[in-house]
Amino acid sequence: MEKIILDCDPGHDDAIAILLAAGNPNIDLLGITTVSGNHNVENTTRNALSVCTAYGIKVPVAKGSPVPIISDQVLAIEIHGDTGLDGPVLPPASFELDKRHGVDFIIDTVMAHEPKTVTLVPVGPYTNIALAARKEPRIVERVKKVVAMGGSYTRGNITPAAEYNIYGDPEAADVVFRAGWDVTMVGLDLTHQALATPELQDRVRAVGGPISQFILDIWKFIATTHGGLLQIEHPAVHDACCVAALIDPSVFTTEKADIRVETAGRWTKGMTVCNFEKMGGMRHFGGTASEQMSFRHSVAMQLDHAKFCDLIVDALERLTGRKG
Repeated sequence: MEKIILDCDPGHDDAIAILLAAGNPNIDLLGITTVSGNHNVENTTRNALSVCTAYGIKVPVAKGSPVPIISDQVLAIEIHGDTGLDGPVLPPASFELDKRHGVDFIIDTVMAHEPKTVTLVPVGPYTNIALAARKEPRIVERVKKVVAMGGSYTRGNITPAAEYNIYGDPEAADVVFRAGWDVTMVGLDLTHQALATPELQDRVRAVGGPISQFILDIWKFIATTHGGLLQIEHPAVHDACCVAALIDPSVFTTEKADIRVETAGRWTKGMTVCNFEKMGGMRHFGGTASEQMSFRHSVAMQLDHAKFCDLIVDALERLTGRKG
């Protein structure tokens, strides 16, 4: 069983990642931390609590960082609406936040478990993860791995060069990729394969019930924003890809690479520069020995869409009591 902390900014696809993590018996969801990203941290926290309230997900939820480390705040209101989760109707939260800051929750949880047993799954800007690593460096060697939604090895979605989560806090992303732990980058090149096709939507509709309708409402709303602004044929289920890979590692393939984040480029701020080992990548960027390549990161490459869809439907059936 994979023990995970889901660090998120709900957000429509974040909500589906929460449901997938809660609905699969191979995932032990230790807690949810929230961050500013798709909307401000007040709204993303409220949305996380409301999703958990609506569907009986009883895990700690801790509010995290309200702003990026250095960069100006960028919200994705044009994608996720005025609440950060427009479209579906959710009840008010009926349980209280964990009293700790999200950064402290991450540190406490990692330090309380045996080394190499807790995986961090950031699916919003990486602010909380970076601050936790800076505040308590010992977590870097204790964490099993980091499976992070963000980045791209081709092009971005908020600028030609940058994916939104990385652009939202490039300095935090730089800290995470340089920290020394095992990081898998699940970027746009992979998540744009994870589409809510009509066939997947029909399977979700066939399950029935309020959770099924919630997911369909998410995809209905996102289709209006993704299609108009990002020119994606069907809604992309970005964040759930990270959870899916922890349930079944064969859901996508990876390639080893060294990943660096551009923090200062006038036109390329937030770009993830991927140097692939199999392609005979340059051994260093130049400069000091500390900049030499290690090829210790992994980049998600090819999705098995059928397996991904099966995992979404399986979790939905379990959450609705259709499957034990």
